[in-house]
Amino acid sequence: MIEHKIVTQEEWTAARSELLALEKAHTRRGDELARLRRELPWVRIKRDYAFQTEEGPRTLAQLFDGRSQLAVYNFMFGPDYEEGCPVCSSIADSFDGVLEHLKAQDVTMICVSRAPLDKLLAYRKRMGWNFNWGSSYESDFNFDFGRSVAKETVATWFEDEPPQIPARLADACGTDAVSYMSEVPGLSVFTRSGGGLYLTYSSTARGLELVMVYYGILDRVPRGRDEGEPADPTWMRRHDDYAN
Repeated sequence: MIEHKIVTQEEWTAARSELLALEKAHTRRGDELARLRRELPWVRIKRDYAFQTEEGPRTLAQLFDGRSQLAVYNFMFGPDYEEGCPVCSSIADSFDGVLEHLKAQDVTMICVSRAPLDKLLAYRKRMGWNFNWGSSYESDFNFDFGRSVAKETVATWFEDEPPQIPARLADACGTDAVSYMSEVPGLSVFTRSGGGLYLTYSSTARGLELVMVYYGILDRVPRGRDEGEPADPTWMRRHDDYAN
């Protein structure tokens, strides 16, 4: 039985026009926020960070690959994980195909995780991705930018049983909840200017929805995100897991 309001085409057009006015205002506000992001002050990066990549050891400056802007997605794949986070995997599906477009605009986008490089490259091959993936396994990079937390600290966040959602995601990664929650997803943007490296922007949690393309589509279908309340993202699977 249809429970939604049913109207004539003329009534729908009028309602759509009202909503369109709100959408246009939202777009203009988004343009203003984009300008304010670009105007954020910068933080000079003073430490030298080393990463292991498919091409060998690389510094943070070398990860720019000759461009002046670098977007780093901190992918949740800790040393104790057997597989990458399903949610981060869905995000990687969203941005993997736009890498060449970003390069054309002087932007290099990569992933960084704390798992050893061999784990990362094997998983990347399984998923069919193309982005460069740097391992920060023996680096303080993740900790310095708030993308990893000591397991001893995480263990103090709950008493007996870990929260259900992280526990389910941890199981999907082949690790325990404390190890899973020790990693934090995030997007950090850096730039090179005048011989220095600078942090220009950083975001996590719902601030990552800009790289979750499917949410924009789901927000426009009748059932929306259909994740329940509070939202439960554990419906997400690795793209090769949906048939299982």
